Amino acid sequence: MQNAIIFDMDGTLFQTHLILEGALEQTFEKLRAESLWVDSTPIEKYKEIMGVPLAVVWETLCPQHSFVIRERSNEWFQQFLVQQIEAGRGGLYEGVTETLQQLSEDLPIFIASNGQPAYLQAIVTHYGLDRWIKKVYSIEQIASRDKSLLVHKVIEENKLVRGYVIGDRLSDFQAAKDNNLQSIGVRFDFAQQQELETADFVVDQFSAVLPIIKEEIKIQK
Repeated sequence: MQNAIIFDMDGTLFQTHLILEGALEQTFEKLRAESLWVDSTPIEKYKEIMGVPLAVVWETLCPQHSFVIRERSNEWFQQFLVQQIEAGRGGLYEGVTETLQQLSEDLPIFIASNGQPAYLQAIVTHYGLDRWIKKVYSIEQIASRDKSLLVHKVIEENKLVRGYVIGDRLSDFQAAKDNNLQSIGVRFDFAQQQELETADFVVDQFSAVLPIIKEEIKIQK
């Protein structure tokens, strides 16, 4: 196997914003119930840092809390996210299923995400993404929580030589660069213009990924 496509999940395939607010509100309601939080839920702050490893999320949202409380908060958050997914409150971006189906006819598809395994599996199962995706990789598999190293793991395990990393944040584009792959940025909910400028290609609709890759395949042939 030499060529492949590596997708990010949150803000790339999955519309995380549809479940984010509800799950975060539930988490901080639990914290308030245990007298561990008194202010409103810091939803806007989380949106600003969306895409960073979860340890950084809780360090940012709850800087005054101990490591144990942050870990417990994250466990609650993950449980609520999965519940939201299973209740059908999330959604894939428009064109994802059709585009994945067409891309999978030419190249194997993998996921490399900062999300935790149970959360990622809930999305894959609920939307039947395993029809097209070969394997899902979580940042939890990398001790340093470095996205570039996670993508490197995908490359090594699957003996890849060329390919694409498709995502919405700088860590995705940097992971592509660090591993000599091309990057495609999606200008969706959490994307930032300054970060998108570092990608090799940028699209405004998910289906626009298809002609870019099809053209590159044609050139390589």
